Parts: sequence; structure tokens; C-alpha cells
Amino acid sequence: HVQLVESGGGSVQAEGSLRLSCAASGWRSSTASMAWFRQGPGKEREAVACINEHGGRTFYPDSVSGRFTVSKDNDKNRLHLQMDSLKPEDTAMYYCAAGPFYCTGTFPLSASSYNIWGQGTQVTVS
Repeated sequence: HVQLVESGGGSVQAEGSLRLSCAASGWRSSTASMAWFRQGPGKEREAVACINEHGGRTFYPDSVSGRFTVSKDNDKNRLHLQMDSLKPEDTAMYYCAAGPFYCTGTFPLSASSYNIWGQGTQVTVS
């Protein structure tokens, strides 16, 4: 079965950068898209990036557009999230997810559309 393991979280000052990675194993051909979600204290889980498996088209909500970049290394089965110009409000646990539906650019993106999740990696911006 598919497993996702995130890494790269940490603490950074405002305006700094972090690069998250998600290692995927046991890949399934039924996966249509992968996404990065985050969940801050007392907040709902929200999607911050989505990338389609075929074609590689990417989508972002307005809150991170221009600051976050999602990419996928198909050879290594890794998903990345480059986060620049970080703000304190970006503080959250970040999760990668895989699911059977394509992203269409509509946000908020429902977490229920994704059935495979990693354990998360903490990002703290001060």
C-alpha cells in the first residue's frame, strides 16, 4: 500500500524559507493528484498546493500564491513544497496527501478528496 512520509519542517523567522519533502512508496496508478495541506492550532485543515499526476499542473489558494511552489520528482517519487516569504500565520502542521481526483483549481480543496496521508511535519514561523 502507499505510504507518505514528510520531512523538512522546522522553525524559521518571518520572511524566511523552508522546503518540505514527501517521500512516497508503494505507488498506485489510481492516484490522480497530490496535495499539501496544513492545520494550525484550532483551525481546520486547509490545502495550500495541489499538483496533478498527469500533466503536472499546479494550483494554489490566494493565501500562498506567489510564495509557495509545489513540485514532483517522479524518478524519486518525491513531492516537494518550497515555501518562501514565510509569515507567522503559516505556522502549522503540514501534511502531504494523495487521492484519486484531479485538482481543478477550486479552493478550498476538501481534505475528504484525499485518502492517503502522511504523518505531518511541523512548521513554525516567528
